[in-house]
Formats: sequence, C-alpha cells, structure tokens
Amino acid sequence: MCGLVGFVGAIDDALLERMTRRLAHRGPDGEGNWIDNELGVHLGHRRLAIIDIAGGHQPMWNEDGTVGIVFNGQIYNHIELRQELLRLGHVFRSSHADTEVLVHGYEAWGHQLAERLNGMFAFAIVDRRTRRLYLARDRFGEKPLYWSRIPGGIAFASELSALALHPHVSKSVDRRALQKFFAHGFIPAPNAILQGVRKLSAGSWITYDLPTQAITERRYWRFRVEPDESLGPDAELRLVDELRARLFDAVRRRLMADVPLGIFLSGGVDSTTVLAFAREVLPNSEIKTFTIGFTEPSYDESEYAARVAARFDTVHLTETLDLNRSKELVPQVLGGLDEPLADPSLIPTFLLARFTRRHVTVALSGDGCDELFAGYDPFAALRPAQIYSRVVPRLVHGGVLRLAGRIPRSSRNMSLDFKIRRALLGLSYDESLWNPVWLSPMSPDLIRQAFEEPLAEEDLYSEVLEAWRDSDHLSLTDRTLEFFTRFYLQDDILTKVDRAAMMNSLESRAIFLDNDLVDFARSLPSHFKYRSGKRKYLLKCALRGMVPDFVLNRPKKGFGIPLPEWLRDLEVPRHRNGSDGLSSVHVDRLVDAHRSRRADHRLAIWSLIAYQNGSHSGASSCAP
Repeated sequence: MCGLVGFVGAIDDALLERMTRRLAHRGPDGEGNWIDNELGVHLGHRRLAIIDIAGGHQPMWNEDGTVGIVFNGQIYNHIELRQELLRLGHVFRSSHADTEVLVHGYEAWGHQLAERLNGMFAFAIVDRRTRRLYLARDRFGEKPLYWSRIPGGIAFASELSALALHPHVSKSVDRRALQKFFAHGFIPAPNAILQGVRKLSAGSWITYDLPTQAITERRYWRFRVEPDESLGPDAELRLVDELRARLFDAVRRRLMADVPLGIFLSGGVDSTTVLAFAREVLPNSEIKTFTIGFTEPSYDESEYAARVAARFDTVHLTETLDLNRSKELVPQVLGGLDEPLADPSLIPTFLLARFTRRHVTVALSGDGCDELFAGYDPFAALRPAQIYSRVVPRLVHGGVLRLAGRIPRSSRNMSLDFKIRRALLGLSYDESLWNPVWLSPMSPDLIRQAFEEPLAEEDLYSEVLEAWRDSDHLSLTDRTLEFFTRFYLQDDILTKVDRAAMMNSLESRAIFLDNDLVDFARSLPSHFKYRSGKRKYLLKCALRGMVPDFVLNRPKKGFGIPLPEWLRDLEVPRHRNGSDGLSSVHVDRLVDAHRSRRADHRLAIWSLIAYQNGSHSGASSCAP
C-alpha cells in the first residue's frame, strides 16, 4: 500500500518532492523520485512495505530501463502471473515483488494488463519506447487516482491534496461536483471537488501520448448484475459449496504478507465470515482480531466480537472508547480527507484503524458483502415501498412526511423514527431515485434552496439515473444491488476505508471484492440473495455450521456515531458566500432549524461540517 504522484512538464524536482512527501502517511517506509529530462516525465512514490520488503522499491524498471512504474495496491494473483511471464521468457530481479509483475505484464499485454489483475491497484507506467503514460485503476476503485490536464501535460496523484500542490491544477471548487456531494454524501466518479480534476473511474485506464498530448480513456470492466435465471432451488447445495470454495480462495489470497496481519472484527456476519475462512486457511496459526468498543450501549458491538473471537480462538484485542469524547477528533479526521465525504462512520473507522495499526500493518475486512449479497435495510424496504407508492397518491406524500416529522426523535443508532422519515422522503420521488435520496444528506429541494438556483434531479443524480436506465431489464432488487455496488460501495465505503486506514499507514484488504467471488455473486438470481425477508440468504446457508447462530440471527447494526447528540455542540464553521455557490443565509437557516428541533437535518449539517473541514478547504468558502 503506497502513494504515487506524477506530472509531465518542465523539470521541477522540488515540486515533485513536495507532492511526493504530501503522501508520507500512505507510505512511511520509503520514498522514490525519478525524472526523465528528455520527456519531462516526473514520477514520485511513497512506500508502505508489505510484499518483498527488500526488493520492492519504486519507481521500478524493466531490465533495460524503458518501462517503469509507480504503484499503489496489492496484486493477489501475482504469483500465477509471474509464472506465466517466466514461461514467456521474462526475467525477474526481485524474489516475489508484485510490482515487478506489473512491469513485465505491461511489456507482455499492454493495455490489457489491468484486465488480468485480481487485486486493488492504481498505477502509472511510463513507456519510454512508445513515449506514453498508462494509468489504470482496479475494478472497484479500492485505490484512488486523481488526474488533471495541465498546460503542455498531465498531472496525477493518489490524493487530491498532493495533486493540488501542482501550480497548474485548479484550486477552485467545482460547483456541480459540490452539489452532487450534497445529493449523495460522496462525489461520484469521475467528478472531483476541484475544477478540471477528475477521478479515474473504477475499472478504467487512460493513456497519455507524450508527443501529441492526446488522452485516451477506456473502461475495461464495470460491475453488472447478470443473473443466471436457470439456477433454481435444486442448485442451492451446489451453489453453497461453490460459494464456500470461492470464499476460501479469496481469504487465502489476501493472507499473503511479509508483515504482521490481522482482521477487523465486529461480531456481525461480514467480519465473522472473514475470520471463519481465515481459520480454515490457517487452522493452527495465531490469528489476531481487532475491535473498537464504545461506552454507549446502542453503538457497542464488542461483546459479540469477543464471543466470536473466543469461538475461533484468536488473539483478540479490544479498545473501549467514550464515543462522545471522540468528537474532538472530527476536525483532524475530516481535515485529512482530500475531498469531502459525509459518511459519519468515518470517525469510528478511523479509530479502529488507528488501534489496529499499533499491532499490525495489514487488516482484512468484510467490505462489499452487503452490496453483493443484499445486506442493507433498503432491500427489505423495496416491496413495502412499491405498495406504498401505488396506494398513496403522490400529492399526499408531503402531508405524510410532515406527520412523520412529529414522531419523537431518538439518538440511538439507526433508530426506527429516523428510518421512517428517510424512507418516506425517498418515496416522494420517482422509483429511480429512491436509493440515492434515502442516502442523501440533502433532498433536492434543500439543495436548490442552499444554492439558490433551479437544479434538476437529472443533473444532481445523472450518474445514478444513467445506470438505472441501463439496467431496465433487471428486477428492482438487482437494480438496487447495482446502485449500492457501483456508487455507494465504490465512492463512499471504499473511499472511507482507504482514507481512514491510510491516515494511519494501515493496509486494508476487502475479501468480498475478489474477482472470482464477485463474478460468482453477479451471476446469482436475486432470490439467492434476498428471500422471504432474509438478507444474504445464500451466504448464510453457506455459513451454517461454520459461524455461530447468534451471529447469523443478529439484526444488522451499522458502524455509527450519536450524530444528533454531537451536533448539539459541534461547531459548524460559518459560511460566507463565494464561488462555490452556497448561500450563507440558507445554510444558517438550515442549521438553526435543526438546533431548534423544528427539523431533522442531521445528515445535512454533518455534510456541511465535512465540506468545511476538509483539506480542500483552502478552495472552499469557509470563514476562518
């Protein structure tokens, strides 16, 4: 796990060094810079040493110095690829560095390299023979990569704050990207918070031709649900066996490391699945598990995690914290983000990563399970929502929503009153917008007020609506699966985990995003994921006898914070009217309405705090 930067232009070693060192938290174990005086190519790298500690320094080159790479991530099938390349006649200098596999893989397969990789990655390859740069990102965008055209060249970096150090990269907020942030709680790729900057979309690569400055962008993979409807009830036993085999392989691949490794453990289905298969892979080895406990009962899962750890005989480490005292970390954690993210669970995720990093360098996680196997609350809400939308006239929705606003508010984690209000808010819109509005910090009406301009839902949610139209052949459940996997997972969950882990120089590995496991899940008809009110149906069938029943029968519990309580005394930085388009008058009204309890704007205010505390804030309109 590392950080990379690069640009093409006038030779400037001091600028390259500044950009590279801005990513020191991503790679505390080493730094490498390289400049081609003829081509004007600059490459910088910070290393967190995980695989082949002695031989994995970067930038890394082929034998004749014509192909070089800076790479962030981990390639889980690098051993198999190395064997294939050896058979093709390639000569390796490192003993088992996955980075060198990428160098030779590019020589052998060119642009098709990314399609062959099972892993998480963002990398930049310079080909001095063809005078081209090749940048690629993994299938789900686990590893970040931002880029921007600059006069006479291109600049790129793992994090926006490093990229923005380049004098030709804009520091101005992109108003439409900001509006999308308030519509989603994250900024969907390829948008970025700064004007003229793009996130390389997950499953994509670009080439930059040095002589002509031409950029070509291609998507080599996109998540799509492609259910095999021939799979009926008689296939269930076979599918259970196949799922177990794929989980075993996914965990085995991610247990590769030359440094201490552990597992995030909450006591829920996802993390317990990871642990159960890790114990299958390593039956007699010491396994370390890590849990954060909280003094607030409705947010604490440490008791369940401890029971699971005892069942699987792990070295279990727990840190119990006063969650309310943790709000002192909010400016520090949000200030470490390169662009705003309104997911409140960033705070406990940061705390877990900080605690885990004191003991290990790599942690396995269960991220992606809810998206692939229908684990979220909205999957259970789809059928009632369809009935409600057919029975209740659209004109009456506003009155029902106002009545729901009178329900007494609870500060408990994912309380019933909160779920009811969010569900009804989403149902005020077309079916295509239910999912994004259910997650949205601000409704479209609030965003229109905040920016004092007419904004169409088609513009705010353009990426989601395009995907919705492309999936009109699928069931509502499968379309919802695509939404959560293509947007919420990629641009919220994986971004959150990457930033929280890398702020603490910790590598996090998502078991459920293994290529083979994902392809298996994509082919399953929806009734193997959500059936008769049961979420993760096939997964739980596969886990029977491996995982304790108290885990399989537990209701889902999110990783959250007592946001309503925090917002009573968390300072919302004053906003002044500026180029970002936010109206200070309407922002103040929104905050006042929440604090006077006339409305519940907890997510909207948190999104404002996230925006105004971010490391991009030099480009925003925050008063000091």
